Amino acid sequence: MSMMQSKTMSREMVTHAILESVIKLDPRVMVKNPVMFVVEIGFLITLLLTVDPNAFGGHYPAGQRAYNLIVTIILLITVIFGNFAEAIAEGRGKAQAESLRRTKSDLMAFKWVKGDEYENVPASTLRKGDRIRVRAGEMIPADGEVLEGLGSVDESAITGESAPVIRGSGGDFNSVTGGTKLLSDTLMIRVTVDPGESFLDQMIGLVEGASRQKTPNELALSVLLAGLTLIFIIVVVTIEPMARYAGRSVDVATLIALLVCLIPTTIGALLSAIGIAGMDRVIRFNVIAKSGKAVEAAGDVNTLILDKTGTITIGNRLASAFVPVSGGSAAELMEIAVLSSLFDETPEGRSVVTLAHEMNLTIDRERYADAENVEFSADTRMSGITLSDGTRIRKGAVDAMKKYVLEQGGVIPEDLDARTEEIAKEGGTPLAVLRGNVIYGLIYLKDIVKPGMRERFMELRRMGIKTVMCTGDNPLTAATIAKEAGVDEFIAEAKPEDKMRLIRREQEQGKLVAMSGDGTNDAPALAQADVGLAMNTGTSAAKEAGNMVDLDSDPTKLIEVVSIGKQLLITRGAITTFSIANDVAKYFAIIPAMFVYVVPSLQALNIMHLTTPHSAILSALIFNALIIPFLIPLAMRGVKYKPMNATQMLMRNLFVYGLGGVIVPFLGIKVIDLIITALGGANI
Repeated sequence: MSMMQSKTMSREMVTHAILESVIKLDPRVMVKNPVMFVVEIGFLITLLLTVDPNAFGGHYPAGQRAYNLIVTIILLITVIFGNFAEAIAEGRGKAQAESLRRTKSDLMAFKWVKGDEYENVPASTLRKGDRIRVRAGEMIPADGEVLEGLGSVDESAITGESAPVIRGSGGDFNSVTGGTKLLSDTLMIRVTVDPGESFLDQMIGLVEGASRQKTPNELALSVLLAGLTLIFIIVVVTIEPMARYAGRSVDVATLIALLVCLIPTTIGALLSAIGIAGMDRVIRFNVIAKSGKAVEAAGDVNTLILDKTGTITIGNRLASAFVPVSGGSAAELMEIAVLSSLFDETPEGRSVVTLAHEMNLTIDRERYADAENVEFSADTRMSGITLSDGTRIRKGAVDAMKKYVLEQGGVIPEDLDARTEEIAKEGGTPLAVLRGNVIYGLIYLKDIVKPGMRERFMELRRMGIKTVMCTGDNPLTAATIAKEAGVDEFIAEAKPEDKMRLIRREQEQGKLVAMSGDGTNDAPALAQADVGLAMNTGTSAAKEAGNMVDLDSDPTKLIEVVSIGKQLLITRGAITTFSIANDVAKYFAIIPAMFVYVVPSLQALNIMHLTTPHSAILSALIFNALIIPFLIPLAMRGVKYKPMNATQMLMRNLFVYGLGGVIVPFLGIKVIDLIITALGGANI
């Protein structure tokens, strides 16, 4: 289990959130949330009116002070509930940040000076480009790239996974993270970040919320809410002159109560909490999003680009059949194939021996202890053994083996190409097997599609997302795997520039693109994609280019990230719909109550039959405050997401949160009115 996971709420977290809710009453903090800032100003005005009911002129009855006090208390509770929603969301992030800080102790580093000289310095003084030496048992003091050495690294403090990983110079697995522990050997590392910019620093800032910026959608919704608030302020300000013209007067506390019930306080109070909780869900899934914008973009993704190996398929090709050529014996082919793989410890080599064993052929390795093992070479593209009598037994790529046979004076079997093409059409990889200069047949290596991938791609299709598989395989093999997995498109013999070309093509059509990668050659495409998920095991270049980093280095997690992004957008939309629908019921409660004495015909709108105007206003105001904490769990957990198209999703949200948002307040306000009446509050 990842150390990122935490309880939704604990007693300590709730207590801290309550304290933070009071601290956040500071107007300098509240002004960042225009809707709740207006509520706080209303609270201050009604507080003044509680002290002096005639502070703004007029002569009010003795009971007005009590009414003003009740309105003041309800407004204060409303603001605190709004602050509590944000504080509880931030609390989970701060708890996770504290856990991360414990891994970032005052480390020391052996900094290279010259020759064999090293200086023991605090890790906080290391700069980009410095070289450091780390020995077995020592903590890696800073993010960097391995220049020399190969060692086992414990990354459990960062990823939560107990199994160590191998890091070494060269290739795509040379990146190390500060705060992890080297378990074996010695590494020479080049520091790749300056103080305060490390991966751990970024994680702490992100989970703590200190560096969280509002996403474009949040900003747009904030502007809309601020606009609606301004409109309703103007509406409420004009009510008093209109009432005076009609021969009546509306007290200031009632006008403020009306304003607070009219403006979208529910979504205004929960908007920030929804965004923070969305980031938190990604983090608890062991993915670090560099910004909320990345999570939000994941929810709008139209095209998903996935590598075949390790993402769609298991990653290791396994032997599934022995295919003789030129009418040869299957038993003889199987024996030669096992001999060629006797000392091959790769998954492919072991699978050949395992398949033969399942077919009742087992060869004792001790009998061939004096044979020379020939490891796979990129130059020859073959491997095998040379027996003590000089007989060469090899397996390898078909074209390389054909060339080798011709050089040795052998003859190419007539049906070799046909059998090779048959295997390729079925999505397999053929390996030719020979003894001496004679090819006896082929080993059929098959890419195994991960269980459930077809179903997951069907879900993505229902979500309106197109999946594209990228692979270096030939077109025939790629087409077969694509069909078996159920992807929409594929690119065979793909190069880094092909991915870039695909991403740009999709983006030119107005689509958002997501992809995963781990190598330096993936960096340009990760940077170009709208959502770039870099593997934690990958290079520094890949992690810098992507806007998300997967600590578990699981490429399939990109599918879950998309679901989390969609859940964030749906949750925000659902609560916004519910909030606006709530206002409809509150209008029916307050408007008739305020003007029924001026315009008696408005009594027809009092469909809830609320007891008195004051009880109606207080009921609506109390409901307006109480609905916020009731919705906090939904904002934190998120609306359950089900794959469906946009139209179905809209209709579902309108039915559940639109209709529900109208019915719930009607019932809630009526119940509160009955309670107020029973307590004698209707006579205030």
